[in-house]
Amino acid sequence: MARKHREKIAAWYRPPEEVVCPLCSRPIPEDQRDEHHMVPKSRGGRETQTLHRICHRQIHALFSEAELETSYSSVEALLAHPDMAKFIRWVSTKPPGFFDGTRRSNRRRETGKPAARW
Repeated sequence: MARKHREKIAAWYRPPEEVVCPLCSRPIPEDQRDEHHMVPKSRGGRETQTLHRICHRQIHALFSEAELETSYSSVEALLAHPDMAKFIRWVSTKPPGFFDGTRRSNRRRETGKPAARW
């Protein structure tokens, strides 16, 4: 009886589709998925995009919330930025589960203002 049940399950079961990061084009392991608000939630954004955790952290290390809202609210705009393009070229050579610490960019540090977090 158990064998028939397994055969029925095998007939309809479909493994979940692989999620691919729109920035680095690598498959995203389930433990490395982050939802990124294209326009920051604090500024009224609702649309989200599933990204690698390392790609998501790099976005927030490079750009302030104001910049994300006004200039970088799409994947195409993010990829057009030279620092982000350089990061994507580097990370696209890494395995899908790769994670490394992220540091705030010098460009954001030089402004002298702390990041608007709230």
